[in-house]
Amino acid sequence: MHCVEGRKDLEFALLTLLTAFINGAVIIAICTTKKLHLPANYLICSLAVTDFLVALLVMPISILYITMETWSLGQVVCEVWLSVDMTCCTCSILHLCVIALDRYWAITKAIEYARKRSPRRAAIMVGIVWVISVFISMPPLFWRRRSSTSGLQQCIIQHDHLGYTIYSTLGAFYIPMIIILILYYRIYNAAKTLYQKRGSSRHLSNRSMGSQNSVDHCRVSHTFCVSDLSNSDPTLATDKLSDVDGQDEKNQICTSRERKAARILGLILGAFIVCWLPFFLKELLVGLHVLQPSQLVSDFLTWLGYINSLINPLLYTSFNDDFKLAFKKLLKRKEHS
Repeated sequence: MHCVEGRKDLEFALLTLLTAFINGAVIIAICTTKKLHLPANYLICSLAVTDFLVALLVMPISILYITMETWSLGQVVCEVWLSVDMTCCTCSILHLCVIALDRYWAITKAIEYARKRSPRRAAIMVGIVWVISVFISMPPLFWRRRSSTSGLQQCIIQHDHLGYTIYSTLGAFYIPMIIILILYYRIYNAAKTLYQKRGSSRHLSNRSMGSQNSVDHCRVSHTFCVSDLSNSDPTLATDKLSDVDGQDEKNQICTSRERKAARILGLILGAFIVCWLPFFLKELLVGLHVLQPSQLVSDFLTWLGYINSLINPLLYTSFNDDFKLAFKKLLKRKEHS
């Protein structure tokens, strides 16, 4: 029995270290690589900072709590830990919502949004995310303090305020999930429409090869490639396609990119829903007094949500050539040091 518990603690510790390491690598890569200094990547960097905080401030105390099977750190630490847990996890989820919104505007209003897309705008979006997260997570601090007892043995989210349970689960997960699903659905549909328009514009441009307007139109249409979902900047796809000879080959590349982008969207949405839906469904059912899960089930669902902080940096960077190059440079720098 002790061997099984020891192995479980080791697995939790490994997940925590991996989460901190990978998110830390993303933060360093963006901060030290000039090519990655783009507003879209600042949002990814902020997401990585939030997930790094989950690994640094939330997961280690959770491991200690699970290992000891009782809370021994006192009322104040319990209040702070639960508040930081809820704030950081909510902030991580809301970052996914903001990144989806940024990509939606970049695809559907490319030229107009390119003028507005700035570090200042990214900073404002991040600030709004943190403010909303604090407003969602802080209310329990007040009634936990009023109902505090000296013999605290459990440090768990209280479900004796149904209004707050509904408010927090809606704000932290269900509303962001609906927004993310709608945005990515519209992104994919918009991209497919732009492909069809680009196909017809190419047919027209072939009939008037000497027209500068046709060339310009094609250049603009290239910037809407759906594969921009995995690129640092929507304009990067243009050069890659312009160097390819032959219309059929260009069509094959764009079709391939569309399929790749569909897989990326599927992975992003799938990971988010699989990691967080069970936890927030449990929270809602417990608040409605429909379900009373065991501590083991609660711990499992909580850590399933934490794992999303490990998956996020992998999904948002591993399909991007600029990030891959930055990571390789970091590894080489570490080898030489």
